[in-house]
Amino acid sequence: MPINYDEIMQLKSVGDTFRYTDREAILYALGVGFMRDPMNAQELKYVYENDLQTVPTFATVIGWGQATLARSGINYLMVVHGEQRLTMHKPLPFEAEVIADERVAGAVDKGEGKGALILMEKVIREKKTGDKLCTLGATIFARGDGGFSGPKEGAPVPHAVPERAPDLEVACDTRPDQAFLYALSGDRNPLHRDPNIAKMAGYPRPILHGLCTYGTACRAVIASVCNYDAKKITNFDARFSAPVFPGETIVTEIWVDGSVVSFRCKLKERDAVVLNNGKCILAA
Repeated sequence: MPINYDEIMQLKSVGDTFRYTDREAILYALGVGFMRDPMNAQELKYVYENDLQTVPTFATVIGWGQATLARSGINYLMVVHGEQRLTMHKPLPFEAEVIADERVAGAVDKGEGKGALILMEKVIREKKTGDKLCTLGATIFARGDGGFSGPKEGAPVPHAVPERAPDLEVACDTRPDQAFLYALSGDRNPLHRDPNIAKMAGYPRPILHGLCTYGTACRAVIASVCNYDAKKITNFDARFSAPVFPGETIVTEIWVDGSVVSFRCKLKERDAVVLNNGKCILAA
């Protein structure tokens, strides 16, 4: 069933309530690689309930499962998560009851046989105060749904990383079982855990969640540029470009230009850029 532009632009889920505790915040931090070194005292604040600080990209798993786009009629077998954007309005508390409002913010028709881009937006507010905590944006590439006579323009312009050599490089190993650990934060897609499903999708074995790679890149920026103070991060945007197999080493290349931090992720074991066009903005 082809996309109906007028209908898809009306899709939204408003007022959904979710609750998380320090358990979920800690589990997420472990899932994106914090405390590989159990003696790293600087990372302890993300996994130990004594003066706990929350990883900004934890926002991507709060309220996991809102089914706004499920009502769009797109072919989910052909769907790829293309980009992820995050704006922090205030640091995430380590436990909270929140209200999430999600909507389709745009749909771009790339043409028959070329797919469509669906732009999603989610705003998360703290229930007890009404304060806006963060705004999430995602670009979903619906490869099988182009040609619906929708707008041809409106796709986000990717951030260009500098052409000079990176100022910093941070290598983060991934565990062979990391997709199983990360799945406990919400994304139970069998593509990341079931070898048979992975083979049906064209992969030799299960791949790591793209948002786990995204969180790993955030960990690299926190550890290096932010000196382990995640509250400095106000924006964190990136484009997914290739999958990671659990057990591979993600090397984050980082460029620092004042409050703008550019980044991309490569693999140590093979020639692949897995996360590109990364842009992090730091608080003044």
